[in-house]
Amino acid sequence: MTTAMARLVPVRFSWDRDDRHRGLRVLAVLGLAAGAAMAVFGLPPIALHSPLRLVGMVCPLCGGTRAVQALMRGDAATAWEYNPLAFVVVPGAVLVLVRWAVGLAAGRWVNVRAPRPAVVWALAVLAVAGLWAYQASHSEMLRHGDGDFRHQVMGMGLAVAIAAALAAVQMLVVLPAVRRFGRGARPARPVPPAEGWREPDEPRAGGPART
Repeated sequence: MTTAMARLVPVRFSWDRDDRHRGLRVLAVLGLAAGAAMAVFGLPPIALHSPLRLVGMVCPLCGGTRAVQALMRGDAATAWEYNPLAFVVVPGAVLVLVRWAVGLAAGRWVNVRAPRPAVVWALAVLAVAGLWAYQASHSEMLRHGDGDFRHQVMGMGLAVAIAAALAAVQMLVVLPAVRRFGRGARPARPVPPAEGWREPDEPRAGGPART
């Protein structure tokens, strides 16, 4: 790959001894567990809503739980109809766990960095805009079964509570544990000698050390 083409690539991959994305494995496990539970036991009794649903609008995340449930059950067509984002979330979570397993076996980790974050953000904005337009094109289907205003408010509150709980677990449990593990894995740094201190002379064979 030429230098000019390499500059256009928004992300770079590296094969390192340090895992720089430890928090993703927790989110992947929790997400796949929630998806498997919905596939087996069904959707939550209260639908999760964003505040936009209260004014009759849809957002890029609308239909996400139904899409994940359908994809976990093997119904790709229904999943795509509800929300194509499921084809990023579910396979992405599986890849995170595969990366974790490979890292544990090899002792090295695939890390991703963005040398050009502006390009990554621009692509993300375009992807969200396209997804939003797709969701708006069949908003009637997505809004089917929303229930009355009280159920929509309850769904919005439940979504906010779940997001806050996940953020709290990430900040209060996962990140401190990762920091403690990282400190324990790194070798202790040698303490530099105090200023003015020097090594004592080696004693000569058969005689006392020089002072």
